[in-house]
Amino acid sequence: MEIMVDKTGSGVRSSFNQAATLDRTVRARGIKSRLFRLAVIILTVISTAPLLFILFYIFRQGIHAINWHFLVNIPRPVGETGGGVANAILGTVLLILVASVVAIPLGILVGIYLSQVVTGRLAYWCRLSVDVLQGIPSIVIGILIYEWVVRPMGSFSSFSGSMTLALMMLPSIIKSTEETLKLVPGSLQEASLALGVPYYRTMMKVIVPAGMSGILAGVILSISRVIGETAPLLFTAFGNPYLNSNIFKPISSLPLLIFNYATSAYADWHQLAWGASMVLIVMILVLNLSTKLIQSRWKAQF
Repeated sequence: MEIMVDKTGSGVRSSFNQAATLDRTVRARGIKSRLFRLAVIILTVISTAPLLFILFYIFRQGIHAINWHFLVNIPRPVGETGGGVANAILGTVLLILVASVVAIPLGILVGIYLSQVVTGRLAYWCRLSVDVLQGIPSIVIGILIYEWVVRPMGSFSSFSGSMTLALMMLPSIIKSTEETLKLVPGSLQEASLALGVPYYRTMMKVIVPAGMSGILAGVILSISRVIGETAPLLFTAFGNPYLNSNIFKPISSLPLLIFNYATSAYADWHQLAWGASMVLIVMILVLNLSTKLIQSRWKAQF
C-alpha cells in the first residue's frame, strides 16, 4: 500500500508540474502575442502618419481656394482675382477618357490572352514586354510619344498626352486581368464549352463576368496611377490657359497647372496651386474608394 501511495503522489506532483509549465507557456505566448499586436499597431500608425499629414496639410492649404468660381472659371492674369481651374479639370477628364478608350479594351484583351496561354513564344514576349513597360519611367514614355506622335503631327495635343497615359495604364490593366482570370475555376469554361457555346462567347459571357470585380479594380487603379502624372505631359499635352475640347490641340491638366503655378513667383498662383492639389487628391481618393466598393459589390463567388 505504501508503494502505491508513493506512486500516486509522484503522479499527482508530475501532473501538477506539467499543468504549471503549460500555464506558464500559455501566459508567455499571450504576452508575446499582445506585444506583437502592439508592435503591428505602432508600425501601422507610423507608416500611415506621413499620408495623413500630407492629406491634412493639403486640405488645410487648399480649402480656402475652393469655391464655385474656382471650379468653373479659367485662370486669370496675374493681379486679377477670381481665377479658377476649369480648364485643368476639363483637360484632366478629357485626357483620362481618351486614354481609357485606348488602354482598357486593349489591356483586357491582352490579359485574357495571357490568362489562357500559359506557354508559348508570343505569350512569353508579351509578359516580358508588360514587365519592361511597367518599369519604364514616365518621363521616358513622354519623350517617346513626343518623337512618335508630337513631332509627326507638328504640335502638342491632348491626343499625344492621352497616348502617353494609355501606355502607362496598360501594364496595370493587363496584370490585373490576367491574374484575376487565372483565379476563375476551369470547370466554368469546360461546362460552357461542353454545352456547345463558342469559345469567344464563353470568354465574354462566362469567364470575364466571373472576374469582373478584379478587372474593374485594375482599371480604376490604373486611372488613379496616371491621373497625377506631370512629367510626360510636359512633352505632349504641354498646357493651355483656355478651355479646349479639341483632342488635337494643346490642353491643360491639374498636374500641369499645379507644376506651373507652384513654381511661379506669385502668391495668388500659389494659392490656386494648393486648391488644384486638393481637387486632384479628392479625385484620386474617390477612385480608390470606388475600387474598394466595386470589389465588395461585384466580388466573384466561387
